[in-house]
Amino acid sequence: MKALVCRQYGPPESLVFEELPTPEVGPGQIRIKVRACGVNFPDTLIIEGKYQFKPEPPFAPGGEVAGIVDAVGEGVTGFQPGDRVMALTGWGGYAEEVVVDAERVLALPDSMDFETGASFAMTYGTSIHALIQRGQLKEGETLLVLGAGGGVGLAAVELGKILGARVIAAAGSAEKLAIAQARGADELINYREESLKERVKELTNGRGADVIYDAVGGDAFNDALRCINWNGRLLVVGFASGRIPTPPANLPLLKGCSIVGVFWGRFRQEEPEANRQNFATLFQWHQEGRLKPHISHRLPLAEGARAMRILTNREAIGKVVLQV
Repeated sequence: MKALVCRQYGPPESLVFEELPTPEVGPGQIRIKVRACGVNFPDTLIIEGKYQFKPEPPFAPGGEVAGIVDAVGEGVTGFQPGDRVMALTGWGGYAEEVVVDAERVLALPDSMDFETGASFAMTYGTSIHALIQRGQLKEGETLLVLGAGGGVGLAAVELGKILGARVIAAAGSAEKLAIAQARGADELINYREESLKERVKELTNGRGADVIYDAVGGDAFNDALRCINWNGRLLVVGFASGRIPTPPANLPLLKGCSIVGVFWGRFRQEEPEANRQNFATLFQWHQEGRLKPHISHRLPLAEGARAMRILTNREAIGKVVLQV
């Protein structure tokens, strides 16, 4: 099989497109013929050895795939060859075939094609967990989404509207904001052209946002902390800016707010039933047409390094997908 392989930790350009043996299926595992693979920010970290999990090279990156079951291992029930599935692989997805533990596989709903399936789980799974379990977003509250043009950001915009919030979308270009508005954002902020802090206060009559969804980090985090409402919740989702912020500890004290970590991977392990319920809800909303994943770039598997650069250069709107 063909795969895009990390033979030593390094930048995307160091990946090698080469032939590898077809992976064997062990007990409790499923082999999937990959039809599409989502490109996500953790992929760019894992190949440089900067992610929470550090697989030993050589390995293929790629934590999210959709495809067809090719084989099932001993003890696997509920799946058989030919089934359409989506899976969270951790890594290994930038390949024509991947083996994954059965508990990481979900049946692909009839309402989804493979590209949508490879674009759905990580962004919507993260965002619904962030807003419901961690942010406890309530109907009528104001939600500020930083990085609203990215995959998780757009998902947060859509979900925030479904949950009844007033959504303020913040991004760095008019094009990204236009997509966020089409997904339901009530107010828009271009933080390259105007002050995030001042504009949020203006839009909320000086009170600030009740819940802030931050997948960006860097300077935007501290700016957001200065425009949060009393009893607000600032959700730490990721650091697409490349810099982990170090906020002054007096601000949460003065604001009476909470800084809340969002680690969806750990949530899936610790609270599998709550995660299952989240996905049952997400699949229902997708079937009803209330969730519409946006894919801005589709590239062949061999161009996975370029796909990663599109992501790190923040040129993507919504998701980037590799076609296999």
